[in-house]
Amino acid sequence: MNFFLVFFLIFSFSFGQNQNIKTLSWKENRPLAWKDFRGKPKVSTNAAALTASGVSFGFSIGKTGKKITDFNTNVECVFYPTESWYKVEDANPHILRHEQIHFDITELFARKFRQQISKLRASPKIKNQLNSLYKAISKASSKMQNLYDEETNHSINKVQQKKWDDYIVAELRTLEAFKTK
Repeated sequence: MNFFLVFFLIFSFSFGQNQNIKTLSWKENRPLAWKDFRGKPKVSTNAAALTASGVSFGFSIGKTGKKITDFNTNVECVFYPTESWYKVEDANPHILRHEQIHFDITELFARKFRQQISKLRASPKIKNQLNSLYKAISKASSKMQNLYDEETNHSINKVQQKKWDDYIVAELRTLEAFKTK
């Protein structure tokens, strides 16, 4: 059986293409800490912090002759420390929790992506299906990230912040079978 390997490294945010950037994988029992944010703060913004996270996605396709017989995927939720930053004077547990939820939203969409992939079957259309699925998941993730910031006013609205926190925790629990391992 011949294997044709295709690998895509796709970021939820359009940060540099440097593949040497060290990343942190999402882990259920390892929340973000301020020491993880190693980027230089943007003084030209009112933002207290920025979380750069994304979904790393790759797949391989198995062929027998010209017939696609199977495929394998790798979907990972990652945090980019050198692209993530915070302003020391604004750092507090509430802001850090807000940033953690951004990372958790990325994990939620990695899980949704894995769930959708689990429904696919090997076929001549698999490459297009995977790429289309990624684009849809990426668009939905970006939309939710923006809605989260809008509704919480970037963590200022503590009532909405609590609602989002509870919502994301519940959604992650619902998709527990598809979590990053």
